[in-house]
Amino acid sequence: MIVGVVKESYPGERRVALVPAVVPALGDGGVEVVLEAGAGEEAGFPDAEYAAKGASILSARAEVFQKADVICQVRTLGANPDAGKADLQLLRRGQTLIGFADPLIAAGPVKEMADAGLTLLAMELMPRITRAQSMDALSSQATIQGYKAVLVAADILPRMFPMMMTAAGTLAPTRMFIIGAGVAGLQAIATARRLGAVVDAFDIRPVVKEQVESLGAKFLVVDLQMQGAQDASGYAKAMDEATNLKQQELMTLAVADSDVVITTAAVPGRKSPVLVTGEMVAGMAPGSVIVDLAAERGGNCQLTRADETVVEHGVTIVGPTNLPATVPYHASQMYAKNISTFLLHLTSEGKLKLDMEDEITQQTLITKSGEVVHRRVRELVGLDEPVAAAETPETSEASAS
Repeated sequence: MIVGVVKESYPGERRVALVPAVVPALGDGGVEVVLEAGAGEEAGFPDAEYAAKGASILSARAEVFQKADVICQVRTLGANPDAGKADLQLLRRGQTLIGFADPLIAAGPVKEMADAGLTLLAMELMPRITRAQSMDALSSQATIQGYKAVLVAADILPRMFPMMMTAAGTLAPTRMFIIGAGVAGLQAIATARRLGAVVDAFDIRPVVKEQVESLGAKFLVVDLQMQGAQDASGYAKAMDEATNLKQQELMTLAVADSDVVITTAAVPGRKSPVLVTGEMVAGMAPGSVIVDLAAERGGNCQLTRADETVVEHGVTIVGPTNLPATVPYHASQMYAKNISTFLLHLTSEGKLKLDMEDEITQQTLITKSGEVVHRRVRELVGLDEPVAAAETPETSEASAS
């Protein structure tokens, strides 16, 4: 089986789907890797490193699509709706695509891929089960998001993070409030604490209190009825509007007392819940910073603008939508481990074999043999007839995807 890797075409995307280090393991599994020349350069992986590990370097993008049985990408057409259309013309019926696909948002591109006869497996729908932990690309990339969000805030904030006792007096530490203690939130806590900030955190799931405190942060306890706040997989459920309003009210003081607020609450396929209102922003001290990791779906802050940095009421609000691409070396390294492990899971005797009794395959398979086979995605594209496919969780952990 030949697996192809091409240079990502999404604007600003510097990651690459596979890195040289995973090529030998794929080769041991009967998988040959072909790479578009320069595909890994922006992430810090030159062609020579791939070649040294056994990958074949092809000069033309079209040649990779022509030779490969499976194409591994960071962003397939669904997550790259504009520039990705050019690749649709290069793909052939029966080919398999593996990568982020935004299937709960990009219903149109998913239907296009089905009509083209492509088999699509979406990395963001990987089930949160023990067997799939090493394939969980959302978590690996959320780790990067949480880390980088703190650095973005530190760069903008007009004060230092740690407490310092100097001859010129004692400098008070920065106070940070992190909303959402999923993977991104926990990494943000750990990074902020390493830099010396005093950190408070909130999550609708009381079960994460111990994790928050183990990292040296204080868990904000609010008097809400949170039974059923998470599902069996550990995802935080979307709350109703009344609960969201009560949550906002109780967090107002915490936001006002903070120099930095980092928000991470996102729900796949839905608009991000507004947790920080314009009024709450107005209550913050001038010079404060908000980094909204849910900006791609509208943002947790009412004043967030995706991919923009704005100043409102003297507060700087940053709305990044692709922080992992700003740390492309390690983001690619982690993603390559996820996708190569997934690929080997699907491979037997050098061939791709989709076992529909397997939960991992069931939940990630979106299209096959000209059909949209995933139940929730079928509903989104207006197909009522049921097919053999798995359901995807209705919820998400409180971290940006």
